[in-house]
Amino acid sequence: MKKTTLSLLFISITVLLFAQDNLSILTWNIKDLGRTKGAEEIEAMARIMRDYDLIAIQEVVAKDPAGAQKVAAISELLNRMGDKWDYRISDPTQSPSPHIRERYAYLWKTSKLNTIEKPYLDEVLASICDREPYIAQFKTKDDHIFYTVNFHSRPYNKHPEWEVATFANYTERLASSNVIILGDFNMNEEHEVWEDLYAQGFQPAIRNTATTLKRQCTTEGVYVNHAIDNIYFNAHVFQKIESGRIDFVGGCDQLEKARAISDHLPVYVELEFKE
Repeated sequence: MKKTTLSLLFISITVLLFAQDNLSILTWNIKDLGRTKGAEEIEAMARIMRDYDLIAIQEVVAKDPAGAQKVAAISELLNRMGDKWDYRISDPTQSPSPHIRERYAYLWKTSKLNTIEKPYLDEVLASICDREPYIAQFKTKDDHIFYTVNFHSRPYNKHPEWEVATFANYTERLASSNVIILGDFNMNEEHEVWEDLYAQGFQPAIRNTATTLKRQCTTEGVYVNHAIDNIYFNAHVFQKIESGRIDFVGGCDQLEKARAISDHLPVYVELEFKE
């Protein structure tokens, strides 16, 4: 793996260049992805995403077409950056209130992946989850098939663990161990609710790593907060090569501009199939 530095508008970040045969995945809660995002923010997002094979997005606005339009704009810009991309956007979630209803999105490089059938919202969990997961099945160019479960939980004070407790059934329901669960879970990887998945062989991509942005820096210059975004993969199937968060902030003097993109940092993982 090689690291290079990229000057990104007002942001300086580290870009990871992954091994050609491995699978690189990024998950990102892009706060209110819709009308609030202008051309500058869309370009910043695309430049962060461009070096990954598969992107899972949460918090796409569902109340008007602007959310879907911004995902299309990201895809269009990615296509102009050198690789061919495709994308899918979910229907609005069947949430108990329109104020918490959202869409999800996937974007992927067609040189690395194809979808198998159309991604779908998990209607089985619609009565349990405030925003039911968005499930996709992908096939790599060397014929590995895997599922992704894209999820944005309810807030931490409304028991997101009640939603996540149902995820231990996914390998049985999908009839596959090749499952990756990713998104914003509003709790960290140390919560006891993950134990059932850990017993099946799942592991978190990152540990003890804050992924949300404070509104203001502390006097010590700290601008990150809660460790709630992650990627959970089955370690019986996948070997983790590299993982981390992308800190696109650049410093306290850039925090306000960074928050215009999102109040979450993206999380990534590079995986290799064991067989």
